[in-house]
Amino acid sequence: MCHRLDPLWTVKDVAAYLSVPVQTIYDWRWKHEGPPAYRIGRHLRFRESDVFAWLDSKTAA
Repeated sequence: MCHRLDPLWTVKDVAAYLSVPVQTIYDWRWKHEGPPAYRIGRHLRFRESDVFAWLDSKTAA
């Protein structure tokens, strides 16, 4: 499903939002642990809603 109003974030955007180093985002991706990401050409992008949903799933008690 296309989320037309759902902005795409860069690795730097996600790292800044989560207050972690950029390398941590790449490490999580390699380990299949972080928020879902998509390749658009050579660029890695994250849907804003996916980042929020992933964070919610990690912080739910």
